[in-house]
Amino acid sequence: MFKRQLFVAFFASMTSVFASAQTAVMEVNTKKAGAPIQNTMYGLFFEDINYAADGGLYGELVKNRSFEFPQHFMGWQTFGKVALKDDGPFERCPHYVRLSNPGHTDRRTGLVNEGFFGIGVQKGETYRFTVWARSPKGTAQIIVQLIDPSTMGERQEFVGAQLKVMNDKWARYEVLLKSPVTMNKAALRIYLSGRNTIDLEHVSLFPVNTFKNRENGMRRDLAQALADQHPGVLRFPGGCIVEGVDLATRYQWKNTIGPVENRPLNENRWEYTFPHRFYPDYFQSYGLGFFEFFQLSEDIGAEPLPVLNVGMACQFQNRNNPKAHVPVDELKPYIDDCLDLIEFANGDTTTVWGKKRAEMGHPAPFNMKYLGVGNEQWDTLYFERLEPFVKAIRAKYPEIKLIGTSGPDSEGKKFDIGWKAMKQQKVDLVDEHFYRPESWFLNSGLRYENYDRKGPKVFAGEYACHGKGKKWNHYETSLYEAAFMTDLERNADVVHMTAYAPLLAHVDGWQWRPDLIWFDNTRMFKTVSYYVQQMYSTHKGTHVLPLTMDGKPVAGQEGQNGLFASAVTDKAKGEVIVKVINTSKQEQPIQLNLQGMKGDLQASTLTLSHSGMDDENTLDQPEKIVPVKGVAKCETGKKGGVLADKLPAMSFRIYVIGHSRQ
Repeated sequence: MFKRQLFVAFFASMTSVFASAQTAVMEVNTKKAGAPIQNTMYGLFFEDINYAADGGLYGELVKNRSFEFPQHFMGWQTFGKVALKDDGPFERCPHYVRLSNPGHTDRRTGLVNEGFFGIGVQKGETYRFTVWARSPKGTAQIIVQLIDPSTMGERQEFVGAQLKVMNDKWARYEVLLKSPVTMNKAALRIYLSGRNTIDLEHVSLFPVNTFKNRENGMRRDLAQALADQHPGVLRFPGGCIVEGVDLATRYQWKNTIGPVENRPLNENRWEYTFPHRFYPDYFQSYGLGFFEFFQLSEDIGAEPLPVLNVGMACQFQNRNNPKAHVPVDELKPYIDDCLDLIEFANGDTTTVWGKKRAEMGHPAPFNMKYLGVGNEQWDTLYFERLEPFVKAIRAKYPEIKLIGTSGPDSEGKKFDIGWKAMKQQKVDLVDEHFYRPESWFLNSGLRYENYDRKGPKVFAGEYACHGKGKKWNHYETSLYEAAFMTDLERNADVVHMTAYAPLLAHVDGWQWRPDLIWFDNTRMFKTVSYYVQQMYSTHKGTHVLPLTMDGKPVAGQEGQNGLFASAVTDKAKGEVIVKVINTSKQEQPIQLNLQGMKGDLQASTLTLSHSGMDDENTLDQPEKIVPVKGVAKCETGKKGGVLADKLPAMSFRIYVIGHSRQ
């Protein structure tokens, strides 16, 4: 009896070992190209949260540069005889400062700007200081310095220059400062030099070395990180800031174009949303405005996707106040904003708004194809307001693809009602949002299989995996995002756009996490989620290929041991690309049967693998977890290529299989 029990126990253990080591065989039909994959499939979502614009992507280093904050000297320290005036040269930004003689040769008058959590400068880089200035009593002079406010040494200043103002007429002046040091938290100091009074407005400091070297440009390293995603679409400017806490603080695109000196300040709705992450100095200068967003889209090769207000303030923050929204019969100005934006983006230079675009330096149209109306709104309040927008835009611009929203939920009654309404209004795409825990992502591998193929297409416009009790960008949640994305790719006939969110976060000023890219004033790092998104976007192929295991999609189903997989072909390159994610805690042998793919084959790999599930990249270790290139052996069998491999536990691997070019 004892021997029999021992044998049974031994047999059971060996069966378990055999089962855990059993090869997962996946069939890929390389000759049956399915749905085309849209160029917009993998994109970017930008919202000014976490100091993503001012203090982030936008290259301006001076906070409150036009003294228009409600507390006009917020961000500034004044000393000596400094006065605030409000009759300046710019109608929508009228405030400026007057620096006057302090009355004694040993006294000083001037200003110090703290920047956004400091001013970041790099050794050897040149910075452009500009200011609008005048001297009411003839020639006057200021000294412009970059200083180390925390220094214990002999000198605070590490670079400076003199700037002379010639007369009493407002004019723009410029000096260049080359930094001899790298400093994350420098400050800008301005001294009055001499006795004559001087007036200063729109005090600005930019790196000369911006992205594409534009004067009102983007911070180079952050913009390059966006470009390196090879995004198909860039959605802007949000997000909840499209709505505002109230309609007075909604994002208004017409306020964001024209000369930057005359763009009015706007309160950022993320300023005080979270009391535990409160930033009373969080405003929008609109220096990064709609023209710059269109230009950035063009620079990084993405389709521009603006989202405009539908006549509603933030529905969540006004859920008990329906009067916070515009009555349906008073929506015309909001509808006109949509029509005028299309003309601004696409109209020729003889049109009112096309001419304004040309005057800003872009005579050619931006060729905008998509427009979102409303952000994450729901139910009748939204549906009844959206309808007149759809009718008006369809009537004048039938070629524009309109994007509505299914609301904030990923499923349930509110979500179903939203989809029904979007179908009734015949929008082109429906924007779905899902910030969900690990279990949701692991259990949603077949989310889109049963979607209506004849209805609107899907824009998975905001999503991220939130770890339970670990709401940061750790490795494990990024892997589950990769697993879920196989379903997006497998259903490319219905899913036309996707975007992780949020995009950017300042390490000293965030309100929300996880985020795709983190930065301070001189450094940045790409999260593991960034690399997951990039692995997909740079290997998206042109058409979906059928991939099954035991006749079923590989989507973490029962009996699939936590495996997720999808396959595409790139017809232009003649390659087959297979993505496989192992979400189990064991290494798994796999076999890819590439049906119909014969000849001399070669396979390269790109693998994301790491043992520490809670680990993440950081400013000090920006490449702690990155994809690694490799090769895999691929042989030719009777029916096609055969690739056998061992997939590490908790890993994501891409196989790129093509014909040998030897």
